[in-house]
Amino acid sequence: MPRLTRRTVLATALATPALATPALATNLRAATLRFVPHQGLGWLDPSWWPFVETRNHSWMVYDTLYGLDAEGIAQPQMAEGHTLENDGRIWRIRLREGLVFHDGTPVRAQDCVASITRWGTHAMMGQSLLRATASLSAPDDRTILFRLAERFPLLPEALGDRTMQVCAIMPARLAEHSDTRVVDEVVGSGPYRFLPDDYAPWRRAAYARHERYLPRAGGTAAFTAGPKLAHFDRVEWVAMPDHDAALAALRDGTVDWWEAPPPAHHEAIAADRRLALRVHDRAGYMATLRMNHLTAPFDDPRVRRAVLRAVDQRAFMEAATAAPVQRRTGVGFFSPASPMARPAPATPDEAAARVALQAAGYRGEVVMVLVISDLPEPRAMALAGAEMLARIGFNVQVDHVPVRNLVARLLRTQPAGAGGWSVVIGYWPGHDLWHPGMHRYLRASGRDAEVGWPSSEGLEALRRAWLAAPDGKQRKAIAADAQAQALEDLPYIPLGMWTRPTAYAGGLTGMLDGFPLFWNLRRG
Repeated sequence: MPRLTRRTVLATALATPALATPALATNLRAATLRFVPHQGLGWLDPSWWPFVETRNHSWMVYDTLYGLDAEGIAQPQMAEGHTLENDGRIWRIRLREGLVFHDGTPVRAQDCVASITRWGTHAMMGQSLLRATASLSAPDDRTILFRLAERFPLLPEALGDRTMQVCAIMPARLAEHSDTRVVDEVVGSGPYRFLPDDYAPWRRAAYARHERYLPRAGGTAAFTAGPKLAHFDRVEWVAMPDHDAALAALRDGTVDWWEAPPPAHHEAIAADRRLALRVHDRAGYMATLRMNHLTAPFDDPRVRRAVLRAVDQRAFMEAATAAPVQRRTGVGFFSPASPMARPAPATPDEAAARVALQAAGYRGEVVMVLVISDLPEPRAMALAGAEMLARIGFNVQVDHVPVRNLVARLLRTQPAGAGGWSVVIGYWPGHDLWHPGMHRYLRASGRDAEVGWPSSEGLEALRRAWLAAPDGKQRKAIAADAQAQALEDLPYIPLGMWTRPTAYAGGLTGMLDGFPLFWNLRRG
């Protein structure tokens, strides 16, 4: 087999048709942004799959009714604005004029209703919003009408969902009747349109500027709010698992932006005056130890609490990243960047954990730890977690699973000894663990909850109370109560947080804080 070199990697990943003249090639390159994602794009549906790359793709090609500014406050985006009636139980949202989908059809309120309904079957905030909604309709092509059964003060924030399951507006023909099937035709109305002929799953994706996109007038772009101005004719995503090749490509200008270079390359990037290295997403990544609450031994809260006694967040963060400046410990259930965050300091004690496990009556059941084999941070943390669980007395086995097979593996509910699982260690973007209303791992409604299926009426009551709270002060108090309840019931165990610096050509300007966003960005 020929040796894989930087030259062969780039020739394969970045191949383009032959160009007529050097001038044409130069102009095309100047109008193209090349991006190296942390992982290749494998799933396209904006609300079906909770994956980071799918979220980043969705914000390129879809637009939302509301966006969130730098303070997390919802601002009208596709919406012109809204009015409230009947003490906040009737919301009339008016669409801006002139919005057009990538297939040339106009955006109508009917499309928005179908899209919201579909998103609401999958996303946490969407589920809560639809439960509070008596009816959702489109009285005309520009009006979306919510009639609420109960007040829902955070309705605009919900429609600007910052999690990995975006409230993406798509044509009704795709959104209708698709709540039980994946949408694989990508038609949005956002600043870039997806190019299906240039898509190779997990390897590359490409986008072209949506020439008929109508940016919101006025204001300043911040996070997902404000005018979305696309300054590149084309954006290419190229997965480059060879990190040395990615560094060389960034240095020689073959690529413009490397989403998450590993710590081993940070010093070289920082030393190159032509490049920039900075943390632009301070929500970070929240590491989690999730247990299967349906089967022994973790159906017993005493066993879960025994594990908590042994958890040392510092050890897990050292496994996740070699860069001490990126790590944060003493982390609770919400991203430290969130106003809802509260620390959860602990003193790990494995000897006390062993005693607590014995007192809980653990009977030696197999504890199957899933190891995500092709992502470095969760793989390292899972192996560290398996060793910790074995040290305190569990009968541990491990199962190595590639990320593309993870969802199907997690959906198995049988005991670990019969093909199920006991523990999965992974991470969520801090944006998804921002507050109780959207926090998938704090949902504790049994089999209706996220995989792991915890049950806690106390947590569910606090989530409902948080959503109904009229102001931020009350929400902070309820979030503190939710963390206290979570430390008792342990739907999962927080393992700490880390951030990832991003690297890009110094000539790029306008990069927005938050996860990768491709509008407002320009060369020079």
